[in-house]
Amino acid sequence: MNTLVCNTPGSFEYKIADKPELLKDTAIIKIRRIGICGTDLHAYRGTQPYFSYPRILGHELAGELMEFDNAPGFSVGEAVTFIPYFNCGTCIACRSEKPNCCSSIQVCGVHIDGGMVEYLRVPTYSLVHGEGLSYDELALIEPLAIGAHGVRRADVKKDEFVVVIGAGPIGLGTIEFARIAGGKVIVIDVSDGRLQFCQDNLKIEHTINPAKENAVEKVREITNGDMASVVIDATGNLNAINGGINYLAHGGRYVLIGLQKEAFSFSHPEFHKRESTLMSSRNATRDDFEYVIDCMKKGLVNAKNYITHQTSFDKIKDEFEGWLDPVNGVIKAMVKVD
Repeated sequence: MNTLVCNTPGSFEYKIADKPELLKDTAIIKIRRIGICGTDLHAYRGTQPYFSYPRILGHELAGELMEFDNAPGFSVGEAVTFIPYFNCGTCIACRSEKPNCCSSIQVCGVHIDGGMVEYLRVPTYSLVHGEGLSYDELALIEPLAIGAHGVRRADVKKDEFVVVIGAGPIGLGTIEFARIAGGKVIVIDVSDGRLQFCQDNLKIEHTINPAKENAVEKVREITNGDMASVVIDATGNLNAINGGINYLAHGGRYVLIGLQKEAFSFSHPEFHKRESTLMSSRNATRDDFEYVIDCMKKGLVNAKNYITHQTSFDKIKDEFEGWLDPVNGVIKAMVKVD
C-alpha cells in the first residue's frame, strides 16, 4: 500500500509498505479522508513536542471498516472514525475514566505512525460509528472534539464571557462549542482574515486583533469592566499563554488547550488575587466525540465552514508547504484517499 512518511522536518517521501494484518481486538480501516491539523504542521516544521522521526503523520481520519475482531455492533463496509489516543487501560488516569491523559498514551500520528496510508490498523475499542455522517464530517470530529473537551473542562455557563485566544482549527472548534454552551465569545487573533471568518461563519460578535489594538482594554470594554470568566488558549504560543491571565476575571478559569514546548509564567500576585483556576486540556474523550456527532446531526455545527482546501493523497507532498503560508488562508485542508 502507499504511505507518506515525514522522514525529517521539511521532508516527505512516498513509500510502499505492506498492508496491515488483522490481529486480535483490532480493526482494519480503509482510509478515505485525512484532515491536516496543527500537529501535522508543527511536526513538519520540527516544532511538535513528543515527536521523533521518521513518522507517518495523520490522526484526523475517516474511512471504511474493512475487517475487525471483537467489535460488536459494527459492520463491514460501515463508515467510521476512531479515537486516535490509544490508552493502556490500567494507569491511574484510565482507572479514573480519563483515558485522554493516560500516563503511557500513544497518539496515532504522533507517538506512533498515523493515517497517511491506504489502510490503518486500530484497536477496536477506539472505533466510532459514522452515524450517517459523510467522510468529510467524520474526519472533522477529532479536532472539534478537542475544542469541545476544553469547553467542558472550563464548564462554560450561559451568558459568561469567554475569551478564546487563537482562531486556528482547534480554536474555531473551541469557539463553536463555547457558543453552543451559551457563552458570550470574544475571539483574539492576529489574523484579520481569521477574525473575519469567525464573524461571517461562526456569527461571533466580538473579535480583537492584539497587533492593532489594546486587547486587555478592549476585553474590559466589552465585559463592562468585569473581564472574562473563562479564558481558553488555543494557540500554544508562549507570549499568548503568558498574557492570557490579563483577560481573566476575578474567580475565573484559565484553560490551556494549546501546547508549548517551553515553560510558561505569569505574575503570581495577578493569578492569586483572582483566586484563578488553571487547567490544561488534553485530547478528548468518547463523550466529547459523541457530543460533536450529536451537534453535527442537529445542525449546530456545519462541517462546510471548516474545509477551505482539498486535495488528493498523491498531491500532499507538493501542496503541504503551501498550507503553512498564512497568505493561503488555510483553515482546514482535507485529503481524499481513493
